Amino acid sequence: MRLLPRSTVVPAALVLALLPGAALAAETPAASGFTLTDPRIRESSGLAASRIHPGVYWTHNDSDDGPYVYAVDSATGKTVARLTLTGIGTPRDVEAISLGPDGQLYLGDIGDNKDGTWDHVWIYRFQEPKELGDRTVAAEQFTVTYADGPRNAEALMVHPVTGRVYIASKNEQGGGLYEGPERLSADGRNVFRRVAEVPWVTDGAFSPDGTRLTLRGYLTARTYAWKDGRPEGPGERVDAPWQGQAESVTYTPDGRTLMFGAEGANSRVVAVPVAPAAAASDPARSPAPQRPGGGPTGSSGAQGAPSGQDSGSFTKGALVLAAGTALVLAGKRLFRRRKG
Repeated sequence: MRLLPRSTVVPAALVLALLPGAALAAETPAASGFTLTDPRIRESSGLAASRIHPGVYWTHNDSDDGPYVYAVDSATGKTVARLTLTGIGTPRDVEAISLGPDGQLYLGDIGDNKDGTWDHVWIYRFQEPKELGDRTVAAEQFTVTYADGPRNAEALMVHPVTGRVYIASKNEQGGGLYEGPERLSADGRNVFRRVAEVPWVTDGAFSPDGTRLTLRGYLTARTYAWKDGRPEGPGERVDAPWQGQAESVTYTPDGRTLMFGAEGANSRVVAVPVAPAAAASDPARSPAPQRPGGGPTGSSGAQGAPSGQDSGSFTKGALVLAAGTALVLAGKRLFRRRKG
């Protein structure tokens, strides 16, 4: 989803200037990071690691591209397959991709730039091909609605054990995590119901064992313990890289690394090692108990509003997120004025 006009650049230095002492993780390319070199991939908006093709990642453009999905070899950054989906309508605003335990890829046509213009969105599902190369593949199309009305979303995650599909909505004041039915149905509408509050989210991913859920935004990312079909606790801060139009995240198949992607020509996918479980007991990394959206547990305050008693790490992250959100909204207003 393009929120900033091409000519609008929001440098990390500006965010830091707004928040003295708040540090953003530097983008240090890890050994397994790579650059998307295919000129056709201009707005990479989702990432999913292949399980049957080592080192291959599936991605897609945001919009204005067509029913295409690309396989990229992380060793070279080159596209090794472009799939053309058939059996579906014209994609509208494709925002996310996830691989299910059934070996099928789920593509989320779930964006809604006007926050409620469309009374339904779609999910496309197709089998991950065993052989790489350009080809046409048949896909199923599922109609999706939300129990509490239309909304914009950019994150779709399939649980790697249960196969259940989740969508995280995106909102300036914080969004919601929505749970789909136990099994998607191609007949009728699949109603997704809100099960948790989440912050501003542009993508998310489950760990391969299904015990963690990582959600990212433009400036921050957090990993939550996953228990009984819900995110649990305040989550742990992840040192996500500064990427400007930060759009995607996925785990490597071994669960040891998070891969962060962004929009733009020749965009970089950055590898960030997953923190050991012991980090959860580190008081410097773990703030006081809160809802996944950032508010204190049991609080009736605004979504994503940090408590005054939060630890420094969470407060700093929340401040950075707030500043980044303000900058993004300023960019949107500037873009609208230019269009007018």
